Amino acid sequence: MVNFDKKNLKALKKQLKDKQRSEEVVQQKKQQQKQIDNLDQDYFQDAMQGVSPLVDDTAYHVSEKVAAKRIRHQQDDELMITDPLSDELEVTEVTSEDTLSFCQTGIQKSVFRKLRAGNYRISDELDLHGTNLKQAKQILVYYLQEAVQFESCCVRIIHGKGHRSGNNKPVLKTYVNHWLQEHPRVLAFHTCKSRDGGAGAVYVLLRRS
Repeated sequence: MVNFDKKNLKALKKQLKDKQRSEEVVQQKKQQQKQIDNLDQDYFQDAMQGVSPLVDDTAYHVSEKVAAKRIRHQQDDELMITDPLSDELEVTEVTSEDTLSFCQTGIQKSVFRKLRAGNYRISDELDLHGTNLKQAKQILVYYLQEAVQFESCCVRIIHGKGHRSGNNKPVLKTYVNHWLQEHPRVLAFHTCKSRDGGAGAVYVLLRRS
């Protein structure tokens, strides 16, 4: 059995969080500057009548430059991720309590019954709580890419029920259901038994690499 390197997964999560914070700093500064520009626009126009302004393409706030540099640096240092999934805008929505179930053609019925019953030993798990959709997708793809040769090839993905999402809709659960059906390593998945997370998680049977 080859153990999955949790340090790399932790590093990826940190990279995505840091990148998000850096991007938020840039957007916040731009929004603040836009508000200031709007407030001062009339006064500025009166003061600058008849004056041709000089264009300075390097006129950025220092904090924005630092944040942008951090984003570029993080992008260069990010772990290599091969994304085989589509970014379709339309996916089949599910509810918080819906049972997720999928099985590739050719999988033996006895194998799928064993998965549904939660009778496979769970070799590992991935908790996607606290991530946005973009982060969750990158983390999930990296995990499925690297989580190879587990002894039983059955892992648990925790997506939650979405009770804290807007309009109480399980957005992450909906997309995990969509992504898992598209990934070439996923043979089958099914909502967990209550002892393993119930409607907030799925058992996933992976193709051996």
